[in-house]
Amino acid sequence: MTTLRSLCVYCGSKPGNDPRHEATAAELGRLMAQAGVRLVYGGGSVGLMGVVADSVLAHGGEAFGVIPKGLFTTEIGHPGLTELVEVGSMHERKALMASEADAFVALPGGLGTLEELAEIATWSQLGIHAKPVGVLDIDGFWQPLLQFLDSAADAGFIRPQHRDIIIRITDVDDVIPVLSSKAVSASAPILSIEES
Repeated sequence: MTTLRSLCVYCGSKPGNDPRHEATAAELGRLMAQAGVRLVYGGGSVGLMGVVADSVLAHGGEAFGVIPKGLFTTEIGHPGLTELVEVGSMHERKALMASEADAFVALPGGLGTLEELAEIATWSQLGIHAKPVGVLDIDGFWQPLLQFLDSAADAGFIRPQHRDIIIRITDVDDVIPVLSSKAVSASAPILSIEES
């Protein structure tokens, strides 16, 4: 089994209405720190983003954040991270997060979380990376998306092997073991579109 060194977590910049989402985010942070898995994320201090980062740090782990300069005030960059990198654009942010991570998981979130998940899954489909992509499906949060993917596959818009890119994980305790077991290499590169 490949050792997972860095996990990119996509999640909401809001906490959501269900306290179980915050509790699960905190538990994931604790598990990551205890397993020695570095957090890679969008650098914010609020919402589920802040909860995961705070938990990782509180349990002695490392947290690497990436935030565009224009969003630093809006998303309230986390002042206590192991490292916080400011970049010039959202594109740079997502590319750096992708290159720093060995795997990806999405917790509940809104449009930004959905967009990041869709893009990193698309990059896998295109062969730009071979790193595992999962969703932590807390209380069925991701079920509508997974049903859409099934419908798109049935309609011939997604190949069966590409439908399986997004891995459904239902228990926070399984995130690191499942993604570790799917990782092809802890140093698998992110290729540019031109290289793929």
